[in-house]
Amino acid sequence: MIGQKTGDDEVLLTLAERMSREYWMIPLSSKEAASVMEAFEQICMEYSEHFFEAFKTITTDNGSEFDRLSELEELADTLVYFAHPYTSCEKGTNERHNGIIRRFIPKGKRIDSYTAEEISNIEVWCNSLPRRILGYRTPDEVFEAELDRIYRAA
Repeated sequence: MIGQKTGDDEVLLTLAERMSREYWMIPLSSKEAASVMEAFEQICMEYSEHFFEAFKTITTDNGSEFDRLSELEELADTLVYFAHPYTSCEKGTNERHNGIIRRFIPKGKRIDSYTAEEISNIEVWCNSLPRRILGYRTPDEVFEAELDRIYRAA
């Protein structure tokens, strides 16, 4: 997700976990494949050996920033899918969350004008919002329950 269409603004890597609708907003210094891959490697380290159980598949668009994402399949048993061009419906959950974020970060507004704390607060708000599709539970509740199930099984 980009703010201003200039090369010197930060970007947000936005991720939505499909089952729980848990949402991550990761500020990146640039819209390059190396930055995106670095962010995914940090997430892999955070969830360690349980990453592939929590994240079985990842669907992205065909932007050049996701070129190296197929390397993730080598790091874990996570499958990476690339959406067809101009078919945002193939990644609807993420598009819906990006629309929610635009309430707080309008198009054209520089992302680097927001502090890490402000971005974190937006993420917390999104993950604390009860959803009808989740039986009026929050994404945080559902994702934590799934993580508990995964760690119990291990």
